Amino acid sequence: MERSSTDLVDVLAFVRVAETGSFARAAERMGLSKPVLSRRVARLEQQLGARLLTRTARGAQPTDIGSAYHARAANILAELEAAEEVVAEAVTQVAGPIRLTAPLSFGIRHLAEALSEFAATHPKVELDIVLEDRTVDLAEGGYDLAVRIGQLRDSALIARRIAPMRRAVVASADYLARRGRPETPADLAGHDVLLYAYDQWRFRMGGDWETVRVSPVMRSNNGDMLLAAAAAGLGVTMLPTFISGPALEAGTVEPLLLDYPLEEGALHAVMPPGRATTARVRALVDFLVTRFGPEPSWDPCWEAQRR
Repeated sequence: MERSSTDLVDVLAFVRVAETGSFARAAERMGLSKPVLSRRVARLEQQLGARLLTRTARGAQPTDIGSAYHARAANILAELEAAEEVVAEAVTQVAGPIRLTAPLSFGIRHLAEALSEFAATHPKVELDIVLEDRTVDLAEGGYDLAVRIGQLRDSALIARRIAPMRRAVVASADYLARRGRPETPADLAGHDVLLYAYDQWRFRMGGDWETVRVSPVMRSNNGDMLLAAAAAGLGVTMLPTFISGPALEAGTVEPLLLDYPLEEGALHAVMPPGRATTARVRALVDFLVTRFGPEPSWDPCWEAQRR
């Protein structure tokens, strides 16, 4: 095979199928008929001498070779797109598709309104949004951008800090009237704890960070569910203030252990290297930094005053 003979549209067709998991959705996204797109993918497989996709009644999934090819091809296509923007002097034009992923609760509570505002300001941008709490492979999923909370593990990604991400220990007034108010982290051993997934409760005590062992009566991977349980008087929970902030302001739950600081994280925008150079992605990241930072609106006033 002559490498120069590979049709980039064939490569793009494969990448879109791998991203969407469907020939029909990929064809719609590219503005092609499904038979035409299928022939392009088949031609690419023939030129490469390898099967890139496993076709099933439910759609299509990359083979092991296909996944490896997709990871490199998607980045190359993104770099090519960025280069074309420069050549065409389109770097100042905020237009085109942005595929992004974000955590479920943050997406519903804060990102939905923000993205609606961004879309209204930039009508030529096409947003493709996936909300889920698992950490996805951006290259494999064809994502331009991810909004992530906490520690960043993949050093190959380009990251930009959006805002601090703080947490608070909270409980309802009804629960505290029945069970008493914990005055120190050690007091939590005698309380009903509502735990987020397999989170650790670490407090600053003196000059050290100490982990407090708790025995949960409920465990969930969703902070909104834990907040509802805490508001109903079922126990004490530790949640990000982007979830608990409105309930704290409304008095539905009360803050606890304010004299014992919690570890502070951050909200980041992370991007594959090839995607970070496009005008539309840079515009969205700039917008998110301005919208949510440097001090997020969801942090209660008492939290901001302590920092």
